[in-house]
Amino acid sequence: MKKWFSVMMSVALVAGLSAGCGSNETSGGNADAADASKPLKFSISLNTSGNAYAESSKDINNDKWIKELEKRANIDLDIQLIPLKDFDSKMAVKFAGGEIPDVVQNVGGATDKSMAGSVQAGIFMPLDDLLKEHAPELMKLVPKEAWDEVSYEGKIYGIPTWLSNPSRRATFIRTDLLEKTGLPVPETIEDFLNVLREFKKLGLSAPYQMRENFKYADIVFGAYDALGYQFTEMDGQIVPKFYNSENMEKALNVYKTMYDEGLIQKDFATIQASQYGENIAAGNAGIWTANAQNLLDLRTQVAASNPEAKVDIIPSPIGDNGQKGYGLYSSVNTSLYINNKVSKEKAVRIIQMFEWMQTDEAKKFYSFGIEGENYTEKDGKIDYKMPEGKAAQDEEKFRNQMRWVGDGTINRERTELLPNGVDVLKALDETLSTEGIGGIGFVPDLESFSIFPDLASKRPDQAPKLVVDHMVKMIYGKEPISDFPKVIEEYKQKGGDEIVKEATERYNSKEGIIEQQNR
Repeated sequence: MKKWFSVMMSVALVAGLSAGCGSNETSGGNADAADASKPLKFSISLNTSGNAYAESSKDINNDKWIKELEKRANIDLDIQLIPLKDFDSKMAVKFAGGEIPDVVQNVGGATDKSMAGSVQAGIFMPLDDLLKEHAPELMKLVPKEAWDEVSYEGKIYGIPTWLSNPSRRATFIRTDLLEKTGLPVPETIEDFLNVLREFKKLGLSAPYQMRENFKYADIVFGAYDALGYQFTEMDGQIVPKFYNSENMEKALNVYKTMYDEGLIQKDFATIQASQYGENIAAGNAGIWTANAQNLLDLRTQVAASNPEAKVDIIPSPIGDNGQKGYGLYSSVNTSLYINNKVSKEKAVRIIQMFEWMQTDEAKKFYSFGIEGENYTEKDGKIDYKMPEGKAAQDEEKFRNQMRWVGDGTINRERTELLPNGVDVLKALDETLSTEGIGGIGFVPDLESFSIFPDLASKRPDQAPKLVVDHMVKMIYGKEPISDFPKVIEEYKQKGGDEIVKEATERYNSKEGIIEQQNR
């Protein structure tokens, strides 16, 4: 029944799309594409990324930054904005209605559910040959892992905003408090525990800051290769990593020690995102986890309540198998697809525009705006006034997000100008580049995840709800950690066997697989 339904949906999708795209001309027109002296007209749908500046715009096509981009890139855009909160549902309506613009931006890769099977249905053109001939530098810049995520059956369909460094989360520490303890930066899990014990003696209420559902708790699970949202190969099957009961029990025993000794809050299981951030900003936490690019903001927040505070990023502690770090992210943030009704000449110019986005000229525009208006440059040095206030910052973010193709790890050009911005880049380039836990993931998600939602992994966040519930009980002492094999059996009986079967079949057929190696 499930396969029949999928086939019927594909037939309906193709029929709808064919009805909406029956003409050889897409909405932007193909006629003038071959004349490079004329602005290239094309339509594009974009997600707002939740940006208030974009979502409050009454006419985005007449926005000053869009107009400036059109002038610089010699293009004439017809932009359709899709609010991020409604992205999946709006994309589904767009595909079902058959009104597909020349270029479609997706959050994720070629076969994510938001693409509604459109790539498989042949709605977008394969780009391999065009990229090799007309955008060779772009081909070199994009990591293979990112190309894989925007490919289908061995052909490239999307052009991504990629992550050159998929290790994004980092271990933060109050360096001023570490100095008071007289201890060095912790290297092992045991060192980590010893530092927390000394932080407790200094009066911290959260020597290590935890959060509900073990979100952001990779620091210990990663050290034991026990990230519950990742899959791995075991005895010829593709199984969740928590099937390795020995590793899970080691990690859980560390967290149980932290709980018993007061190194994490007693109510850790109910601490939500807002309280998590408030505790850190108030100076109550000694070590915590956050995205590395938030280093400067976190320094400012903590210093506001503790003027003597020093916040730094350090290497994550190593487990007994030599591993450390947090789960690696997908290599793709967003990606762009070209309607197969677009002429070759038009597609070539669109691709060339995406390659232009990698130039120094383009990077300056996206990062700093218009020379003489937003910044000045003398002897190769940029003088740029950072925007103040939320409205101005949202506008800057919108301009940055207009670079639809590029390395999305961090805006290096802008970060280099920030006071201590070099610390953020150093953390990314030196610390995080040497750590991170890989595994096997699926794009789109396994179909069985929707059948058994309590057994579904949330990548890259947390283990399935069924497993998390038992983990919490074990930390609170309501269940023995030694009973974890029983958790695995419960998972299997409640649908886990079907999940493992589908995961193994998908892996063996190499269908929608993301496989990342430990660093």
